[in-house]
Amino acid sequence: MTLATGIGSMPATAGAGDGAAFLGAVRMVLDELGEDRGLPYLPELPSRGATAAMTGRALAIVSGLGVDLQPAGWRLTDASGLDHRRARSLLAQDLDCLEEQTEGYAGAFKIQVAGPWTLAATVEKPRGDKVLSDHGARRELAQSLAEGLRDHVRDVRRRLPGVDRLVVQVDEPALAAVLAGKVPTASGWGRHRTVHPPEASETLGWVLSAIADENAEPWVHSCSSGTPLALLRGAGARGLSVDLAMTTAADHDVLAEALEAGETVALGVVPAVDPLAPPGEKQVTETVLRWLDMIGLDPATIVGSLVISPTCGLAGASDSWTRRALSVLRAAAGHLTD
Repeated sequence: MTLATGIGSMPATAGAGDGAAFLGAVRMVLDELGEDRGLPYLPELPSRGATAAMTGRALAIVSGLGVDLQPAGWRLTDASGLDHRRARSLLAQDLDCLEEQTEGYAGAFKIQVAGPWTLAATVEKPRGDKVLSDHGARRELAQSLAEGLRDHVRDVRRRLPGVDRLVVQVDEPALAAVLAGKVPTASGWGRHRTVHPPEASETLGWVLSAIADENAEPWVHSCSSGTPLALLRGAGARGLSVDLAMTTAADHDVLAEALEAGETVALGVVPAVDPLAPPGEKQVTETVLRWLDMIGLDPATIVGSLVISPTCGLAGASDSWTRRALSVLRAAAGHLTD
């Protein structure tokens, strides 16, 4: 069966408090994707502030590291600061809400977390500059993330006992820049040294292995051009989530290989922000079928491995487009399944 899902981030309802905004997002996800052909997920609402955005949420999961929010962003510290404790508290509150709203739910479910290279490119060392600049620091951060994810996955399973397929999507929007040596230094005048593919693969592999060890399904998502999909598969990703419009001929080959191997491909085919001409379910279905024809795969042979999604997170979209996008994706997934 072809499934529809979202990337993770969503808009907060205008005027709603933090708790009400998150509750509304959870209900929207469950309303649109909580039935057949849907893969519901834990929403992220970055509009609530740094503690709820991608980096802050991942730092709420890491184990054994102190972090604090500075004017320049998140920074490693000797002990957790107030904002780090707030990030952990907010995640716990969101999981409490999710647990309550999903009571009795059975099926597949997805959670998301920023990956080790995106964290290394956004979090600073205690004395400044990115973790990316220090081999030991980036290794420690990645291993702390992997260990924290083990506990996080167990917690989610305890809260959602009916889930028989738990997907953990590792978001790596900065990986392409890390590999190309394009991440700016703190001064903005220079660039951090290129990280070579073997190290990038090994480090990402620690996180993906921790997910798999907990019997969850490790995916990697990136809507950045130049992300090496073959490296992601080699590191242990069993799902690749991409923006179709950003893929190259080489990417198509890797995605086809993944589908033929029974792995998952989540194909971004619906705009992540309000489009001038919103696509309908027929247009989305035809887009996916044309792509499958181009790579030489019969839709009937890969329906269990194909997922369709927005091109990226929906945080910049309106509530109305977010709901419509998820609805269109679910309807198109039904046509692809039929």
